[in-house]
Amino acid sequence: MDVDGPLRERLVDAGVELVLSEGTASVGLREIARRAGVSHGAPRRYFPTHRALLSAIARRGFEELGARSAAATAGTAMPRDELAALARVYVTYALERRGMFELMSRHDLLDSDEQSGTPDGPRLREATLPMFRRVTELVARCRAQALEPSVVVTAAALWANLHGIAQLWSWGSLQLALDGEGCDSHDRLIEAVLDAHLGPMAS
Repeated sequence: MDVDGPLRERLVDAGVELVLSEGTASVGLREIARRAGVSHGAPRRYFPTHRALLSAIARRGFEELGARSAAATAGTAMPRDELAALARVYVTYALERRGMFELMSRHDLLDSDEQSGTPDGPRLREATLPMFRRVTELVARCRAQALEPSVVVTAAALWANLHGIAQLWSWGSLQLALDGEGCDSHDRLIEAVLDAHLGPMAS
């Protein structure tokens, strides 16, 4: 019986709960151990550094976001429809899982190029890059272009706009700015971002 696997997952579970309830800054090995009901030295067996622990927690978030994205885009035929679905999932996830979203965006805190948590584990970057690559491919298809540098820059700008919507909406800033404009949902903002980067949909 693999007792290490379940214990490692318990530690990550405790980390996820802590991030969601108290934010990234509250996550420490001792508090994770306390919440998981193990000795304070136990997490060091799996996470030799604080960055390794945060990376394992962030990876859980990317897996969850990936699963939501796959479910939302299943059956979509047109690239713009798929891109819109991905955009809505991204912003919704950011608003529902704010602590995780913040951590997943903080690659300055994560071991993006290192093994995340176990010696033979997959690198965190292998969990973070597929969605951006998919967005880039969809932007290229929407614009009928090859995957050239300008398309990658457009995809990055679109992503940055979506991130900004999520952050400013979570702070209440956009609601304040749009007061009286009849925009009570971030869906209209997402459509505006897609129009800005891809051009308006043909009527």
